[in-house]
Amino acid sequence: MVNLDPVTVIENRPESTVYRGSYTRKTDLINIRLDLSFDWDSAYVHGKATILAKPYFYPTDQLLLNANGFRINSVSLVNSYDKKPLQYSYDGKILSITLDKVYSNEQNYTVFIDYVAMPNKLKIGEDISSSSDRGMYFINIDGKNKDKPKQIWTQGETECNSNWFPTLNDTQEKMTQELNITVPNEFVSLSNGSLEFSSMNGDGTRTDSWRQEQAHSTYLTMLAVGNFTITKDKWRDKEVSYYTEPAYASTARLVFGNTPQMMEFFSVKLGVDYPWDKYSQIVVRDFVSGAMENTSATVFYEGLNMSEGQFIDQNQDDIISHELFHHWFGDLVTAESWANLPLNESFATYAEYLWDEFKNGRDQADFKGFQDLSVYIGNKNKENVDVIRFDYADREHMFDEISYQKGGRIIHMLRKTVGDAAFFKALNLYLTRNAYKSAEIHDLRLVFEEVTGTDMNWFFNQWFLASGHPKLDIQNSFDPERKEVSVTIRQNQDLSKTPLYRIPMAIDIYINGKIERKDIVLDKQKQSFIFPGAALPDLVNVDAEKYILAEKSEVKTLQHYVFQYEHAPLFMDRMEAVIMLLQKKDESLSKRILIAAFEDKNWVIRNAALLVLESLSNEEKTSVYQKIKELALKDSNSQVRASAVEILGKYFRSMDNRTIFAITERDKSLAVKKATNDASQK
Repeated sequence: MVNLDPVTVIENRPESTVYRGSYTRKTDLINIRLDLSFDWDSAYVHGKATILAKPYFYPTDQLLLNANGFRINSVSLVNSYDKKPLQYSYDGKILSITLDKVYSNEQNYTVFIDYVAMPNKLKIGEDISSSSDRGMYFINIDGKNKDKPKQIWTQGETECNSNWFPTLNDTQEKMTQELNITVPNEFVSLSNGSLEFSSMNGDGTRTDSWRQEQAHSTYLTMLAVGNFTITKDKWRDKEVSYYTEPAYASTARLVFGNTPQMMEFFSVKLGVDYPWDKYSQIVVRDFVSGAMENTSATVFYEGLNMSEGQFIDQNQDDIISHELFHHWFGDLVTAESWANLPLNESFATYAEYLWDEFKNGRDQADFKGFQDLSVYIGNKNKENVDVIRFDYADREHMFDEISYQKGGRIIHMLRKTVGDAAFFKALNLYLTRNAYKSAEIHDLRLVFEEVTGTDMNWFFNQWFLASGHPKLDIQNSFDPERKEVSVTIRQNQDLSKTPLYRIPMAIDIYINGKIERKDIVLDKQKQSFIFPGAALPDLVNVDAEKYILAEKSEVKTLQHYVFQYEHAPLFMDRMEAVIMLLQKKDESLSKRILIAAFEDKNWVIRNAALLVLESLSNEEKTSVYQKIKELALKDSNSQVRASAVEILGKYFRSMDNRTIFAITERDKSLAVKKATNDASQK
């Protein structure tokens, strides 16, 4: 018998009218100081919160704070060095404090709260929605699991920090902070901002004082405690550090070592330098998601505890660049409501593309874009969900393929639509205008309109403020008498649920060794475009830049796809062709091109082309044997080497592969080692 946590399913009833706007702001938090110690046995947090605040606009004598499942010991008004007890009421979720007078929004006040937080006692389905909402986690409390270290770490997003300190659950609420964290001497701590000093307490504990003087949203406050080795790095004059378990300290720089270069790249590209005091990255056990971009201190799940062999098979630059980019899009400028979450997540997802493009070239970046598009298109359940969603049933629903993968592809289309110069200038304006504040989707639109001088409502309305995507049927023909090439495109999406799109795109026409690019705007349900053409085209390449977020059904012959693979310039040109050739891999022409693709410059295409082996005759297999051996031994990508080894074990068992396997079993890649072990046993 295994007792599982209850699962709470939340959805809107049919025809319900829901609007999830930004929260009403009644109080402006200015600064919070937390003095914290922990009872490991009970998983209690003993806290003293000193909160500097003022009314947001209207005068009031009330302060309402989110505080979930606390025991409140006392509440006082701090006046110089004195504390005056204040009346309060508490229902287990909201702490309602009556101040000593009515304050205007030009008058600050300071409130002191002595409390105990008990995140482990919060009941799922009553106090919190799931086990991922506790806010603070005590790992291996009793230390009995010898394979798991004792740790404490927090996860504030979406509204979980109020489970361990009194705060306001509002993305708009920004504050500076001080955290004084008392920990056993053998442990280290991490929080936002800079470590100002540490004080030895003489009882086996130490108090670390962390301070952040730049305002950030309350859900981004974090702490972590445990036995971590700190590997220090540097970007310009700022400290960069990697917190890992001691066993993984030797590979910390291997896994995270591109961070300073990422910080430089993003700072220059955006024209806004990394804005925070330092940048730390910490890997913890049992994390509730992949990672979290807490300001200046990102938390990662244990998958980033990596050996060299694991890193060879899959480096973690995607997730590292994603969380780093949040320090501009999410931390510096924060979505003003959960409905606007794509302002955080779409940009962070697109950062993965930007970094890949810079570090590894456009081919690899376009593969990342292809993966994101495939994830979104593959989830038909989300086809009728808006990107900016004011009708979500639960804010956690915002963390999905729409906000991330679809949103990232929309950002890419925005870049292609306005051009690189305007795109990055608009991002700079968005960041500088809204720095240390919150923003909504219209703020983004307005800066793009200001920079480009054009109305951008058409783009934002159809992509950000609507659901679905274009479904395009594409056909082309040639009239030899008129010497005309005709391209007809029909939008087949359900127009009762999805917009009729306006889509600027390019069409490349290949005739007699020459390429002519034609720029068009598709804005009707069915539209034909006529171009002069001296002869029958070798290829008509619609969406030549391969950036449109759409499902495309296109009429092309096998010869067209062969020409596209051999002559069109982009990764996605070749990838589209290989996908179609694999569907016809029994045909001799397809086989020939796919075998040639074993030497493609991109590892993804090389790996995909290997699937042709299952359709080759014995004679054809023999003809490619030497090439498969070469891929197994020498390919630059470990996934291709592993695939080649697997093929040797599957299709070439009659051959003497012992010499090859003796080499590949010593490969540093774990994937190649496993493939070798599996192949050797067949």
